[in-house]
Amino acid sequence: MQNIYKDGTYSQNNPDWHEQDSPWKAKQILKMIERNNLVPSKICEIGCGAGEILRQLSEQMSKDTEFVGYEISPQAFDICRNKSGKNLKFLLKDPFEGTEAFFDIVLAIDVFEHVEDYFGFLRKIKKKGKYKIFHIPLDINVQMVLRAAFLKNRKSVGHIHYFTKETALASLEDTGHVILDYFYTPGALELPNQGWKDDLMKIPRKLFFSISEDLTVRILGGYSLLVLTE
Repeated sequence: MQNIYKDGTYSQNNPDWHEQDSPWKAKQILKMIERNNLVPSKICEIGCGAGEILRQLSEQMSKDTEFVGYEISPQAFDICRNKSGKNLKFLLKDPFEGTEAFFDIVLAIDVFEHVEDYFGFLRKIKKKGKYKIFHIPLDINVQMVLRAAFLKNRKSVGHIHYFTKETALASLEDTGHVILDYFYTPGALELPNQGWKDDLMKIPRKLFFSISEDLTVRILGGYSLLVLTE
């Protein structure tokens, strides 16, 4: 699973692997699971980073549910391995090499925008579980284009691919995934420490999103897409 993590750039710029965002992301995942009446017994996360999303889920879901986190970055694994518990474990390994493990739900949260061959990644992940939940940043929007902010975004958070809702969903469908459900997640509105520019945009984003969700996301940005596939 080749990605930009191998040169250490991501870990240098994000030493906590966005751990502070994990409770909010876990909340979005639980919303998706509950509104689709899913009752998983085995959940894995590919590219689990600091492992806090799985830890949050393990505390809020059934104690009979097994959670497994896969991570290929030694820096991230040093953080997440200390969070292992009775029904929660973390592995420093490529999830697609040397394992036939199959899960009820596979999570890929803010991951495939970092992967060089993301089409190959999406084809492989389809075989790892019955359901897949993806969280995908929607970096392509009018304000990002006008600010020419893609290079800054590439260096700060390590995105090497950029998506709209339409291209994200098309990429999943093109690699064999069946879209079951999706919704926007308002990270710029609800996550802490987003910066003064996002703070200024909170009111217009809320206002226009209530009128037209798609148009607001295309123009103002600040949203990601949570997708459930089979």
